[in-house]
Amino acid sequence: MTFKHNFKKVLSATAFAAALVVAPAANVSAATNDASSTQQSATATSQDQQASQDQAASQSSAANQSSSTSTSSATSTSTVKKVAKKTKKTSKKKAVKKVAKKTTKKKAVKKVAKKTTKKKATKKAKKTSKKSTKKTTKAATAAVTASAGQSQATDQQDDAAKKAAEAAAKKAAAAKKKAAAKKAAAKKKAAAKKKAAAKKKAAAKKKAAAKKRAAAKKKAAAKKKAAKKSAEKAAKYWIAMRESGGYYTARNGSCYGRYQLLISYLGGDLSKKNQERTADRYVYGRYGSWVNAKRFWLAHNWY
Repeated sequence: MTFKHNFKKVLSATAFAAALVVAPAANVSAATNDASSTQQSATATSQDQQASQDQAASQSSAANQSSSTSTSSATSTSTVKKVAKKTKKTSKKKAVKKVAKKTTKKKAVKKVAKKTTKKKATKKAKKTSKKSTKKTTKAATAAVTASAGQSQATDQQDDAAKKAAEAAAKKAAAAKKKAAAKKAAAKKKAAAKKKAAAKKKAAAKKKAAAKKRAAAKKKAAAKKKAAKKSAEKAAKYWIAMRESGGYYTARNGSCYGRYQLLISYLGGDLSKKNQERTADRYVYGRYGSWVNAKRFWLAHNWY
């Protein structure tokens, strides 16, 4: 009975250790480094307890064996051998279980440590990611602000440039308009000058033509006059030759001189000069010219 009781105790201790090993993974994974240390301490304490229990079980088993030997001398050697063999098997099983337990605990500890490390790394990564995100957001905000400022500055520069370009264009247009007006005025002035010059030239040409015509007229008149004079001279000479043979002293009755004028016409002056003057006065007064006088003489044989 004592052996069975001790064996039950050993089984209870083993079940307890197995329960500790096969703890819910969610609780283990939620533990931190401090929890892992505590678990390791608890595991070490549990191992010490298990060793004590195993030693007590061995001692109890040995005592039971001695007690069983002293109280029941009638028990056969085969029973003792069976019990020893069973105890050996139990001890071997316990040793295997102990090793398995230790291995399982180590694996669990490693798993917990790995999960804890992974969790820490995840947390650290999350923190780093958050920090990086914050930094990136901050940098992006700063960049956006800077970009907005730069864009605004660029817009202002563009507006200023646009205004300057418009002012320059207006100035250029005004200058162009002024230059065009000046050019038009100069062109108009040149046209007026050219027109005036052409008018002056035309006037000069007209004047020259008039002068030329006048000169030609004058020349024609002079020529005509000269011809008339020549004709007059010829007609006068012709009459003189018919009347007196050209002598200033010729006399025929009451007529005297080169042109056979009445002596009363000469007024007592029988000089050549007075004869010429008196003959011209008589002919121009009566016939208008010596040519007409000649024409009359030819018709009537006197003048």
